[in-house]
Amino acid sequence: MARTLAQPATLAAAQERPRRRDWHGFTAHVILIASVALLAFPLYYAFVISTQTLSQVTTTPPKPWPSTALLANYAEAWHRAQMGRMLVNSAIVALGVAIGKIVISLLSAFAIVYFDFRGKNVVFWMIFVTLMLPVPVRIVSTYQVVSVLGWVNTYWGLTVPLMASATGTFLFRQFFRTIPDSLAEAAQLDGAGPMRFLWTILIPLSKANMAALFVILFVYGWNDYLWPLMITNTPEMRTAVIGIETLVPRTSQLPEWNVAMAVAMMVLAPPVAVIVAMQRWFVKGLIETEK
Repeated sequence: MARTLAQPATLAAAQERPRRRDWHGFTAHVILIASVALLAFPLYYAFVISTQTLSQVTTTPPKPWPSTALLANYAEAWHRAQMGRMLVNSAIVALGVAIGKIVISLLSAFAIVYFDFRGKNVVFWMIFVTLMLPVPVRIVSTYQVVSVLGWVNTYWGLTVPLMASATGTFLFRQFFRTIPDSLAEAAQLDGAGPMRFLWTILIPLSKANMAALFVILFVYGWNDYLWPLMITNTPEMRTAVIGIETLVPRTSQLPEWNVAMAVAMMVLAPPVAVIVAMQRWFVKGLIETEK
């Protein structure tokens, strides 16, 4: 009898659990949507400004919806800021920095993990300690070296000083340490040399990590402002991020925010496209646990 009376209470509790779960799921979705809206609103409003005329931009209260000057503003921004050349420069810098960092990080991590030499741990920690040195601390000495090499206002000067990556070396080192030693031993028994082992085994296993790191480094190289500003001195070598700054006057003249926001939208498009195109690999490289 006691067991019979307990059944309704058990059924009621079982029916109550899905309701609680649904309520928690609804709350989580509301918070997620609100967070996305909060983060996306500045981008949306920048796009709205890029479609308005200057008189509409300066109207009070501001109008939060797109207007009809989109093509005119983007055409004006493209010609005035020389966006074609700047976008090409930014693409070269971003790709060069990302690919260079990945290659150097792979080779350095491979040497640290799979080669035995005196002071190996000291070398690794010396590389890792460079993370504590911010870019402004070493930027003057780096500029002096680049100037001596004659790389000022060149693609070499824009990319090569930024290729070393302690973060990439650390990430690949940690990943290589999870790979069983039996793979290296089997490759050695089959007559594979170190570079063949790296090319045929380690690199295919590291594709997800390489893709995730590529997205981060591409965005970093694309958005870098301080180093390209120092190392270039002609409009032909400027990057797209600097193009936004050139449209904001340093005098009391009213900035043409509609044209500046049009440039900002064009500068924003390539890294967003890379993130969207590689988001599956990016997430897989960050959360993958089975190596």
